Amino acid sequence: MSTTTDGTSTTAGARAHARAQEGTVVAERPWLPASTVPADALAGGLPAGVDAADLVWAERVAGGGYAHRELARGTHVRLTDVTGDASLAAVLYSAGRTHERLNVADTVKVQWQVYTAPGQLLLSDQGRVLATVVEDASGHHDTVFGTSSRARNEARYGDGSPHGASPAGRELLVLAAAKHGLTRRDVPPCVTFFQGVRVRADGTAETTGSAGAGASVVLRLEMPAVLLLAATAHPLDPRERWSCGPVDVLAWRGAPTAPGDPLWDATPEGRRAFLATADHLTARGIA
Repeated sequence: MSTTTDGTSTTAGARAHARAQEGTVVAERPWLPASTVPADALAGGLPAGVDAADLVWAERVAGGGYAHRELARGTHVRLTDVTGDASLAAVLYSAGRTHERLNVADTVKVQWQVYTAPGQLLLSDQGRVLATVVEDASGHHDTVFGTSSRARNEARYGDGSPHGASPAGRELLVLAAAKHGLTRRDVPPCVTFFQGVRVRADGTAETTGSAGAGASVVLRLEMPAVLLLAATAHPLDPRERWSCGPVDVLAWRGAPTAPGDPLWDATPEGRRAFLATADHLTARGIA
């Protein structure tokens, strides 16, 4: 066996190669710590009034990739479509109590609204508010059709494996979920951002595509939560070839919705959800 350190054929060589990567620029990565992200590295830059010291997550998720993070209550998460070709599946769980998770059916049913917009509450299966949509510069989202499956992508594109050329969204979410001790059966239906779908009067679906490069949406976490993200082509994407652009993720410390905020009393259904959330968190010593 060679004892030289040229290349990566030896432990010493592999170590030297790995250490040489430190400090190099990688297009898709999380910045550690998030406060070190250059202001021009992510689409949209830093939000007005947000100090870099308050950043807790900065990452570019490549098309076909996934990301995950456990985040504190009050954290704001901005998701940005970098190229205008993004499609991002998102799932939320209550941190430390992952049996409580996003329930898309209740999210749209309880609020009498299937279309995502500012003020929409993302509800758990316990009727509590996991997150709130506080800003939306896209308007092209989907709460009905979920994300792609491996079988569907294999039939459409020839491959749906998570590391293949056309990864399925569910497979990517399963990988992200595994980082938090969750299994395939723990991955519920998702909300999909940046690829719009409208329901026609006859009940059929009409895709509206993307709002374009730079479109963003901001979520505010109302409970400590685990957020899973998967960037992959929407299941109703009409194109023959799989395509999905990158998404920039930027999160910073903030405050949750509180009594007195117009959103708290915007609807009777929302008020009850916020009260249930506050009651639950107060009992746990969090609020």
